[in-house]
Formats: sequence, structure tokens, C-alpha cells
Amino acid sequence: MIGRLVCAGGHLAMPRHGFFVRLFAALFGVWMGPAGAVCAPVSPGRPHILWLTCEDTGQQFGCYGDAYAETPQVDGLARRSLRFKHVWSVAPVCAPSRTALITGLYPSSLGAEHMRSYVKLPAGMKLYPQLLREHGYYCSNNSKEDYNVEPRGPVWDDSSPRAHWSRRPPGKPFFAVFNFTQSHESRIRSRPHELRHDPARARVPAYHPDTPEVRRDWAQFYDQVTAIDGQAGQRLAELQEAGLAGDTIVFFFGDHGCGMPRSKRWPYNSGLEVALLVHVPPKFRHLAPPEYAPGAVSERLVSFVDFAPTLLSLAGAPVPREMQGVPFMGPEAKERGPGYLHGERGRMDERLDLVRSTRDERYVYIRNYMPHLPYGQRIDYMFQTPTTRVWKSLYDEGRLEPPRTFFWEPKPEEELYDLHADPDEVRNLAGSYQHRGTLRRLRRAQQNHLREVRDLGFAGEVGMHERAGGRPPGEWGRNPKGYPMNLVLAAAERAARRTRDQRSIEKLRRDMGSSDAAVRAWAMTGIHVRGPEVAAQFVPELGKALLDSSAAVRIGAAELIVPMGGEPARQALLVLSQHARADRHGVYASIQALNAIERLGAKAQSLWNDLVPDKDPEAHARLAEYGPRLLESIRGRR
Repeated sequence: MIGRLVCAGGHLAMPRHGFFVRLFAALFGVWMGPAGAVCAPVSPGRPHILWLTCEDTGQQFGCYGDAYAETPQVDGLARRSLRFKHVWSVAPVCAPSRTALITGLYPSSLGAEHMRSYVKLPAGMKLYPQLLREHGYYCSNNSKEDYNVEPRGPVWDDSSPRAHWSRRPPGKPFFAVFNFTQSHESRIRSRPHELRHDPARARVPAYHPDTPEVRRDWAQFYDQVTAIDGQAGQRLAELQEAGLAGDTIVFFFGDHGCGMPRSKRWPYNSGLEVALLVHVPPKFRHLAPPEYAPGAVSERLVSFVDFAPTLLSLAGAPVPREMQGVPFMGPEAKERGPGYLHGERGRMDERLDLVRSTRDERYVYIRNYMPHLPYGQRIDYMFQTPTTRVWKSLYDEGRLEPPRTFFWEPKPEEELYDLHADPDEVRNLAGSYQHRGTLRRLRRAQQNHLREVRDLGFAGEVGMHERAGGRPPGEWGRNPKGYPMNLVLAAAERAARRTRDQRSIEKLRRDMGSSDAAVRAWAMTGIHVRGPEVAAQFVPELGKALLDSSAAVRIGAAELIVPMGGEPARQALLVLSQHARADRHGVYASIQALNAIERLGAKAQSLWNDLVPDKDPEAHARLAEYGPRLLESIRGRR
């Protein structure tokens, strides 16, 4: 029993007198940890696992070749570790990104890609800490959770600011997470702040205007990266002092790309790419990838959906079949099929969108399914960053030239970027004859992926919840009859094209009469994409759509009818007014209706005084702030 003692959290009562402790250690071969606690490593059969995570940070570290970064601790870890070059977080914002980590599934396959949603998990599905705990691990999380799914039963042994591997019972291997928030987007704009990095030396990407405000934000961002570098160093030193470094596999990574605007929230490489360092001590090298060597670089493509199955593989636990990731370490390690990574953007806080991205080692392909909406929709939280405000102001004043203008304009249908020649992703090659083969290959890879994971984003957030009827969306979405993925995806592809020829118009008309609500909703989007001249060809159909069984279709039709004026417009305004009430039609319909009312501007001014910040009694508190934000934005534009 003595050989299974642990330190400071093992709760072994021992005399604090140094002579007796040293005598005990000498007699029984145990080691002494911090504060004089007597400790002993667990059996070498299973490793401890330590995750050090930092928020809103891409690859802005010295070990990734960033000369502006001051990150000696992380760089030192890289010299002892394997550095992964191509790692995507699946989503470019925290909650869906963490959902991919905790489930091992793409959030869109669960209906959980929308920022701060809270959906039920399919029956029987467990999160990776639950599976690790069943396999004998003590799991601690210090301390952010922020998942878009509702867990079934306890997840962590301890998830709190006090959570620590040292609090585990005797003999338990640990899995411990320490999350560093110092680099979060909110810290970029916190004032007062004395800069450590020189703004004059900051690299301003091609999409940002080169102004003092932008340079200061970039410098302050790098200051925060230096701060989390120190925090990582402290945790690594703590592990070393406790005598556990030789028994612990260490991961260091970010939760998605950089927190600056057009990185965070956008599924470009800049919003999805993160650093990943993995240190494997010699006794567990058999669990490392074949390319492992201290200081080596891996070209392997790694996605956040791979992390959960990798943990289970390292722990010797079975990997559930429903997990969509590929283990990249341990006995279950595999190579990633055809070599693609996938990213997704859904609703971002109070703003609606649907973007999907795919990359290989060199190219990034982006498909915008709502190209009529600009990149830079007014998200309240994003606009609190000085860079966002000055960037938008300069655009409104006509003082910017491309590519700095792109973020505030309608999106192209497709985008293709060469990361080798254009790391800032500003030269769109989608129309390049030379790159047509690459475009088709990546487009096909993305479409295959969407079908494979049964991406629920194409059902729409309103429609998904309507049709799931209280069941877990991921459970409903598995049924091909309930969710005909091929049919819906084809409608979305048609809708997102700006073609106005008669054939495409007739296809939209056919989709408006579909028996599937998602297809009818995509027909509304298709008309929006093509503009008011095309909408005028659908007056009878749009009037009928105001009475559709789906709220998403009713709201979409109402927004199209209002600009036409007359009695139909008055009826459409009534539909929007009714659906803006979260207490009557639910929070998701309310968000869609309020967005429509704001886009209509003065044409919907008659509704402004009647809009109230009500609540959906059945909605999770995570969604409560979005309606009031939209109301404030609408009223602020009077």
C-alpha cells in the first residue's frame, strides 16, 4: 500500500519533521513533493496527463517562428516536445470549440455549433472525462467549462478554481486541465495597461488598417501571450518539483485562433489554427506518434475532434464508435484518412451565419452559405475591441482600400487561399483557372464531410429545434427520414449561388414547394442572396410562405415582403413583430426576427417602439443576453 501513496492531495498524514520524512523515504523508496508531503509515483503502466490550455491564441509563440513573441517557457517546452504544425480547433470561438474537445464530435453533428447554445446529448453518449473516470483516472478541470452541450451526470471529479491533480485519492492516475484566461479577447482591450511589446514592431496583417489603435491592440495581445507563457512555466515547474514530470504526458495548446477581429469567430486558418506541443517522457515513448523526438516538428493534420479519442487511447480505454476524431497517439493511433481538416461557423452570439471551411497542408477552402450577409456583422462583444471600431469607422468614411475593405462587405460564394503564398488569406483564388482543380477537390472533400457527419447547421437553428421536438438534435439528425441531409444540402448549395438565370429561379420555386421545411427555408435564403428583383418574381409564393408551418420560413418570407410595401408589407411586419417575442415563439425565432427587423432599417421603424426585452421561459440562461443586445443595436440606429 505504501507504494501507491501520492503527494499533497493524497491526504496521507505524515509527520512534518524532516528526519522522519527522510527516514520513511529511505526505507520505503518514496519521494518527497512540495511542502514536505510524502509522495510516490503510480504504476508506470498508465501515464498522468496534463493539459495546459490558453484562450484566444493561435501560433503566436517563438517556437513557431514568431520573432515578436516573448515566450521563453513555451519555447523551452517545445525543445523537449513534439511541435505540431497543422492543428485546427474546428470552431473559431470558445464554446463550440470546447464542445469538439469534450465530445470528440463535430459540434454541427450535435446541433451545437452555435455560440452559447445548450443542446441535449444523444442517449448513452458520454464525455471524455466521464470515460476516463470510469477507467480509473482522477479528472480535474481548472476551471472553465463553457460547452454547448448539456452533460448527463457528473463530468469531473473537480471543476473549480481549486481543482488540481494533487487533490486526487491515493494511487490514482490523473488527467488535469489548467486553462489560462489571460490571453482572452477581453484582455486585449482592458485599460489601463502598460505595454511591454513595442507597437511599432508589431506585424499588422494585410486585412487590418495600420493605425495606432490597431498596433496597440496587437502589442497588448502579445503582452497577454507573454503572461500565459509565465503561467505555463509555473505549472511545469510545479510538476517537476513534485517529481511527476517523468510520469506525465503534457499537452500545451490554444482553444482556437487569435482573439483579434477576423481571426476569432471566423473559420479562416487564422481563426482555427492553434499551437500544439506534446511532451512524452521516456518511459511512455511507446505511446508517442512515430515522428516523435524532442524538438521535432510533425506535419500531421490534427483536429480538436481527435483529442478525446487520443486521450482515451493514451489511457488504454476503449474509444466509443460514435466519436468522429482520429487518435494520433497511443495504441489506437491512426493516420487521418485523406488528409483534410474541417471548420465551422454558425450563429455567433446574436448574429446568424453559416460558413464551412476545409484545408489540406497548403490550401484553405471556404464556403459561404449566406453570402448576402457581410463578414463583419455587428457583434456587440467584438465591437468592444478598439481595432474593430476604428476599422469600421475608416471603412464607413471611405478611407480604406482592398483587402482592408473586404471584412465589411458581402461575402463571395467561395474562397480559396494558398497559405504558402498568402498566409493572411486575402487573395481569393476561387476564380483562378490555374487553381480550379484544387477548388473542386477541396469542395468535394467538404461536401463529403458534411454528409458524413450529418451537419445539422443546414437544418437551421430554428428549424432544428422545431423538428427535434425536445429530443437531442444529434439523435433526431441521425434519422435520414427526419433529416434528409442530401436533399437539404443540395438546396443550400442552390440557394448560396448568385445565379439569376431562369433555370435557377425555377429551382428556387420548386424548393419553396418542398415538403421539407429546411429546403423551404433555404429557398428564402436563395431569394435574399439574389436580391429584390428576383424577390419580385415570387410575390404569390412569399404571401403563402407567411403562413408556413416553420417559423424560419415565415420570418424569411416576411423580411422579403416588407420592402415591397402595401398591404402585404403590413402583414409581414405583423409576422416579424410576433416572432420577435421570445416568450411566444422562442429565443431562436426571436433572434432571427430581430436580425431581420434590424436589416430592414426604416422600413420596419413602426415596430421599434413595440419591441420588448422579453425572455423565453424554456431557454437556457446562456442565450438570455442576445435579444437585449439586438434591441439595443436596433434602437441605436434610429
